[in-house]
Amino acid sequence: MSSNPQQNSIVKPDPSQGSDEKFIVERIYKAVMEQRLAPNTKLSEALLCETFGVGRMRVRRALLLLSSQGLIELHLVRQLAQKSANIDLTVLIDHIALEDAAREKNERTEIIRLSGEFHTKIAQATGNKFIFRMMRELVTRTSLIVGLFGSSQNASCPDDEHSKILQAIQTKNTKLAEQLLISHLNHIQGGLDMETRKGPQDDLATILGSD
Repeated sequence: MSSNPQQNSIVKPDPSQGSDEKFIVERIYKAVMEQRLAPNTKLSEALLCETFGVGRMRVRRALLLLSSQGLIELHLVRQLAQKSANIDLTVLIDHIALEDAAREKNERTEIIRLSGEFHTKIAQATGNKFIFRMMRELVTRTSLIVGLFGSSQNASCPDDEHSKILQAIQTKNTKLAEQLLISHLNHIQGGLDMETRKGPQDDLATILGSD
């Protein structure tokens, strides 16, 4: 089998586009949105290292950022908006009510937990168990990323953004729903500082024993 010269060429990051991680994320994101990168394509660390001419740490950070963006949700929110009349959105409505109640009581830990779970509820509303399991894994990884590289001010999703996304879904405004979710994910990513990593906490008894 003959090799494709383009597949073997090294794509050098453009310094004007920021860090190597950001460059890799943008290239993969663009390929996904232009449907040149097929669903379920395995993003091999070794192949990405060779393609972009960077080390594994750079690639791993880029993959973490891609996970935090939850690209699959862009398609899920569009699907929900298109079929909102035939889909039970109660799970999302009830969840946002819980978020609002937690904010009123200023229950910080509960707010953080519910903020992450909203994204799994989007997947749950589709009724597709496979996508739901996949989204739970992505949200778990995202929570770890935010815990490592996020500030306390960005530990939870911004207020009202979930409600606005739900409203766009309910009104079948697919374009607005997608735009809101992209903006929402960018806010989450913008709160990450990949150069600063938090250290581990020693008081595991308190952390794991708390309700």
